[in-house]
Amino acid sequence: MKLAAIVGPTAVGKSETAVKVAERLGGEILSCDSMQVYRGMDIGTAKASTEQRTRVAHHMIDIVDPDTPYTVADYQRAAKKVIQDLNNRGKLPILVGGTGLYYQAVVDDYEFSPLLADPDIRQQLEKEADESLERLYNELESVDPASTRIIKPNDRKRIIRALEVYRLTGRPFSQFQTRNQGLYQLAVVGLCAARTELYRRIEARVDAMIESGFVEEVKTLYAKGYDLPLNSMQALGYKQILQYLKGGMSLEQAVAEIKKETRRYAKRQLTWFRKDKRIFWLDITEYKEAEGLVRKICEYIGRTLAIAVE
Repeated sequence: MKLAAIVGPTAVGKSETAVKVAERLGGEILSCDSMQVYRGMDIGTAKASTEQRTRVAHHMIDIVDPDTPYTVADYQRAAKKVIQDLNNRGKLPILVGGTGLYYQAVVDDYEFSPLLADPDIRQQLEKEADESLERLYNELESVDPASTRIIKPNDRKRIIRALEVYRLTGRPFSQFQTRNQGLYQLAVVGLCAARTELYRRIEARVDAMIESGFVEEVKTLYAKGYDLPLNSMQALGYKQILQYLKGGMSLEQAVAEIKKETRRYAKRQLTWFRKDKRIFWLDITEYKEAEGLVRKICEYIGRTLAIAVE
């Protein structure tokens, strides 16, 4: 089966570029973003616009409500079905996004071993997380450093799950994920930019989110009962705006915090993807016009997967 992917840090311009590539190659897009699966979280997760979705079919977005658990294993199962279906219909699946673990779970066909849960251990970990999530993260880092390269310090759900597995089995959570490379005929393009340009784009992205009604979006979610304990509400931007709505900080402080944390996130994304030697990297600043970048991507994917380029 054939699979293309366009990956890279947030704000580098993956979404619109991918739409243009899909139009050229007769493809459809699979979002590779752990937060775009949630309904109602549109502006803060930079989902494809209605216009973009009209031009090219998008999959793996708006799957569950924000209070419904959705794991990387859930994502992998659903994405594999979409990829199979698109190949059967003669369409090129194009995986697009910046969530490294979700990308790797699909392209390397991770096997997620079913593990028993222990309610008592889970309850104890929830209590410890209430007292200090930072302390739990430090514990995870000491017993399973491989997992902390994937799990963010504020990802309460995954920190607790990883430690639950460790306390239950005595084995690091990361050891329960095995890779089966070779499932797909793969062509992966990574988009990047110089740090100053990427940071400029991040600043502009966050400002545009606020102007587009991001505060109102979070206010609507909060009014429906979606609050910080939920994994979805720990998403970058949503957490800070919720704190603002509760009077914990000013809007100016929230925006500054979002920009700072987004810069950090972009750095982590690049670190993750740089480890994958299969990725063909392109610096977006080397192309004065978007058309040149799109043409280069199409040429690479077409050559690698032996498909015609329109």
